[in-house]
Amino acid sequence: MTELQEQFGQIDIYLFDQLLRDRLQPGMRVLDAGCGSGRNLVYLLRAGYEVYGADADRVSIESVRRLAAALAPRLPPDNFRLERVEALSFPDHFADVVLSSAVLHFARDDEQFVAMLGGTWRMLKPGGMLWARLASSIGTEGQVRRVAGRRHRLPDGTERYLVDESLLVELTGKLGGELLDPLKTTVVQRQRSMTTWVVRKAVSGTPAGI
Repeated sequence: MTELQEQFGQIDIYLFDQLLRDRLQPGMRVLDAGCGSGRNLVYLLRAGYEVYGADADRVSIESVRRLAAALAPRLPPDNFRLERVEALSFPDHFADVVLSSAVLHFARDDEQFVAMLGGTWRMLKPGGMLWARLASSIGTEGQVRRVAGRRHRLPDGTERYLVDESLLVELTGKLGGELLDPLKTTVVQRQRSMTTWVVRKAVSGTPAGI
């Protein structure tokens, strides 16, 4: 293992970009909503962030607890919880930064998508940052096939709930947020598209609701 791999693990390159721009700093409370086995948490655990996570998969939570015990033994195991993002048990306005990596596109339909996004957003402090990566139709509109509502079959054979630019812009406003970065989309050889959505929560004011 190289020194960089040991330090950063398999961190998403677009999250690494946020680190480079000092939007995540040691001491911040970071919640990974749908953390999996913790691929985006290695550096944060090593660097002294106050890290929390949740995932609906028991094996993943057991894995991320072992990772945290090895890299940040000061953190209690209960920081990492077996929970769905629609029903997180952390307090409202809990985190300075909320991560959502390849989670929201697993929604079955509009109702679950709204519940997943609402549950995730609820965790964020006023002035905090949501960093999300999710599947979209941007750049692959002619390659995806609608199944029902926003559920689509992708050329790679998977089925996902797909957002687009207009929906993400609309949701940003309804949540009472502002885009910190323009929407950035990676098209993987006409097989699928992944969009990075970075939003700051308003310090004051009441969101219109989603």
